[in-house]
Amino acid sequence: MKVGFIAALGMLSLVPPLLSFADTTNGKDLYSQRCAMCHGADLKGTGPLARKSNPPTPDLTTSFFQKRLKDYPGVIVSSIILRPNGDLIPRTLRENGVKLPPFAWRVQDLRDLNHYMVGAISR
Repeated sequence: MKVGFIAALGMLSLVPPLLSFADTTNGKDLYSQRCAMCHGADLKGTGPLARKSNPPTPDLTTSFFQKRLKDYPGVIVSSIILRPNGDLIPRTLRENGVKLPPFAWRVQDLRDLNHYMVGAISR
């Protein structure tokens, strides 16, 4: 019985992994609509508002940020979105006349955004 079970596990390792539960398209759309204005399309802190915040918008492609994203999957993205550095993000948007409509974040949105960012950074 144990041999059959172990063989079945071995066969499962040959099957391609299931698709991720994240929707990369949704993640990319969310990033483009809500993050790129500061972080830029390239995630390098090159958006039109990047140097208008204090401190300046960070480059998300650095090895430091990549490690944080890997070590704490989803935590970084959700903590920044749900508690945006005190008033830094809202103040930067307000001072530059950017009106972002409120957004009711779902857990799935956070997963999608995290998944998109990990993929975009690792390219």
